[in-house]
Amino acid sequence: MFTAQDIFDIAIRLEENGEKTYRAAMAHAPDEALKALLAWMAQEEKNHAEWFSRQKDRLRKGEDHHLMQQLSSALVEDVIQDQAFSLQEVDFSTIKTAEEMIRVFIGFEDDTIAFYEVLKALVMDEEVAGQLDRIIAEERNHITQFQNRLSTYRIKSTIP
Repeated sequence: MFTAQDIFDIAIRLEENGEKTYRAAMAHAPDEALKALLAWMAQEEKNHAEWFSRQKDRLRKGEDHHLMQQLSSALVEDVIQDQAFSLQEVDFSTIKTAEEMIRVFIGFEDDTIAFYEVLKALVMDEEVAGQLDRIIAEERNHITQFQNRLSTYRIKSTIP
């Protein structure tokens, strides 16, 4: 069985892994625009991890935010079993193009959104649910930013 503490730990780890990966990717980014985007993404992930840490602290202190204390392990495992929540295994030396790198990051953001949407369905506290909505929107914005950067590379590669 997963507890609410476990779920927050997973969310914190997701965000921390994202931050570390984006920072590591900066050394492999082919241009300053992508480096700047990755630095911004890393800070966003850090901010999200801090929010989840505060929620975990509230839970530990016994504040009532109505997140279920225990979740069925079958539910959580079903949701996360096929997701690539950790980017620690990415070997940037094998990624040959900025487009490949960006596609990895889009996949990570998609997986993170899927996890947070399930988490949100279990939250009864309107304030917490609203903050999760904001984080989900920010994660979607991350995808948009990456897609915009991806289209920039496509345009450059088609110019003679």
